[in-house]
Amino acid sequence: MPRLQHNPLKFSCDHCPRTFSTQSGLKRHVRRTHPLLPPTALIHVPLPNHDHDNNFDNSDAHLLRTENDGIVSAVAHVEHHKVLDAAPCNKEGANIPAGAEPPPQEVDDGWLPFCNRVEFELAEFLFVEEQMGQQKVDRLMDLWAATLLKHGDAPPFANHKDMHNVIDAIPLGDVPWKCFSVKYTGEIPEQPRNLLSRPDAVIRQMLENPDFAHGFDPIPRREFDARDQQVFSDFMTGNWAWRKADKLAENPNNKGAMLVPVIAGSDKTTVSVGTGQNEYYPLYLSIGNITNSVRRAHRDGLIPIAFLAIPKTGRQYDDDVAYRTFRWQLYHQSLSRIFRSLKPHMETPTVLRCPDRHYRRALYSMGPYIADYPEQALLAGIVQGWCPKCQAVNKDLDGGNPARRTCELTDVLASLYDLKVLHEKYGIHGDIVPFTNDFLGADIHELISPDLLHQIIKGTFKDHLVTWVGEYLTIKHGTPAANRIMDDIDRRIAATPPFPGLRHFYEGRRFKQWTGDDSKALMKIYLPAIAGHVPNGMVQAIAAFLDFCYLVRRSTINHDALCRIEDALDCFHKHRKIFVTTGVRQTISLPRQHSMKHYVHLIQEYGAPNGLCSSITESKHIKAVKEPWRRSNRFEALGQMLKTNSRLCKLAAARAHFKKRGMLHGTALFHALHQALPSELQEELLRQEGEVMEGNDDTVDEVAREDDDGGPVDGMKAATTVDMAKRARE
Repeated sequence: MPRLQHNPLKFSCDHCPRTFSTQSGLKRHVRRTHPLLPPTALIHVPLPNHDHDNNFDNSDAHLLRTENDGIVSAVAHVEHHKVLDAAPCNKEGANIPAGAEPPPQEVDDGWLPFCNRVEFELAEFLFVEEQMGQQKVDRLMDLWAATLLKHGDAPPFANHKDMHNVIDAIPLGDVPWKCFSVKYTGEIPEQPRNLLSRPDAVIRQMLENPDFAHGFDPIPRREFDARDQQVFSDFMTGNWAWRKADKLAENPNNKGAMLVPVIAGSDKTTVSVGTGQNEYYPLYLSIGNITNSVRRAHRDGLIPIAFLAIPKTGRQYDDDVAYRTFRWQLYHQSLSRIFRSLKPHMETPTVLRCPDRHYRRALYSMGPYIADYPEQALLAGIVQGWCPKCQAVNKDLDGGNPARRTCELTDVLASLYDLKVLHEKYGIHGDIVPFTNDFLGADIHELISPDLLHQIIKGTFKDHLVTWVGEYLTIKHGTPAANRIMDDIDRRIAATPPFPGLRHFYEGRRFKQWTGDDSKALMKIYLPAIAGHVPNGMVQAIAAFLDFCYLVRRSTINHDALCRIEDALDCFHKHRKIFVTTGVRQTISLPRQHSMKHYVHLIQEYGAPNGLCSSITESKHIKAVKEPWRRSNRFEALGQMLKTNSRLCKLAAARAHFKKRGMLHGTALFHALHQALPSELQEELLRQEGEVMEGNDDTVDEVAREDDDGGPVDGMKAATTVDMAKRARE
């Protein structure tokens, strides 16, 4: 049987990495996978009255179902800030005429430092996609060289060292890492080291990325729907950005400047496989000038800028007060030192180039901090079990209407009371000074962001409600009967019929490790699985919580949605008391559930919460920490991890640069074939491929494909099309 011959003719899809050997195959793929949907009107879909049981108490139905429940508010008009309006300027910071074109692109320097496209794509394939080991790269180059000897040619790289040297020579995306030590003035002599990149250099690199041109959001704005209700979506639509711009606008020299909110996030992560305790403490940085979808996507909208020190000690000092104070102060002093390079330009603008190639005068401002609850407590300097946002008493967090915490109030209390009174009565660690005290206009209690993953999805739903249902069954029926009921619940979950947007749990919910995606998938099918096995009040409590959850997870939230969020929360608080009356809980005063009371205010401040969720930093752990560690030799791995991250940033910057200049159209093989054909055939080949992709815009598709929180849109909306079969079934 004759062997297959390699076909050099490849047609590439502009919307995804797939390639096709025939034009018809590409056309079918585009029609099926990337259809150009016609514009559709939003249709009101009335909510059906689905009661889980005919005996349900419907007194709260008006809270969860409103006349406009199926309406999505489109933005009717936008009001931009009139002073900090991000007016373009020249490289020296002088104003330019309105409507002026941006400076021309850089001089074409070809593929430098690569010799050609094949070298660039091969380096990207081996280092980024396959993460091939050094010895395997050397072997591949040797095999490649063996096929080229008879032609007197050589492979693209001599070996892995040559490939690494070329990657290191990329002039783009180069932000060097530095090491600094923080000295403790107490009795402990050790000086743990921190590693960092300058935040100002990282922000400059991020804003220069042309890949963010379609997600660039430079001006604080207010969006309103047709009923003149404010709509909250991306970060710059929130009241915080507008209020911060108003404050900076008091200085007349700031007219035309661009507010750059600095968004930070940190979280410890373990990289060991199986056994061991190799921990790292990465600190990430993003900016508010990119849209939420770009920040959530697996791109460079979130960049690691530091690895914080993790001090270790013997067991005898684990509970030592002096050692705990040392750790807390080390954390805050490290953050203050890391962000110190931003301080000069919090009042005096600096000129930065933006994704649209225009220069603008930028003013930095410390923005929200993404963290889970234990780190929120450390950031705010409060005792575990208290709220970092308000003064609610830890034994009754949801009682009353407590005032918000502020740094000014904390300073006053610290001047009046000793450390013991601050700790016991006010939940304050009086010997912690938050790092935000070193920055103009920054209040850590204000800047702690909402966290959908740990507070809502994994916290309240998985760790609380789902666990409490299991505990109730054990209390009510005993362990053997409870296990039989849980098996029936698992059978119901496993019996879920296939449907778009629903995940099939083939063995129920008996997972040893749950991810946020697992919890989000279980939410959609959990209510019918437990109905009939638990009291109606429990089902109503979980139903109210799910209403709250789906509302706050929306990407666009208007005034009506905010009212429904408050109503759903009131309903949840009313019905969750059943977990106390049935003996599952003695009281319910939990910080993660209490955080739900702050969501309406935080949405108004920072826009939709999905742009500031800790799932963004946790997903970044994989690319920035875990995979680089696995590629190291495990000995003093941090330096190797930093080098890997640096090379990844350089290759990503090079790809964005080459793509902006139109050098990555099609595949490398298509490009080589195009160069080898006569000129008249070159034009015909380009015309044929252009016909396939004509009329399709890949901007939205690319963002949606990279969005790690994608999926069906929450809410009762209808904006769909139906594709009929293209041919009769044979």
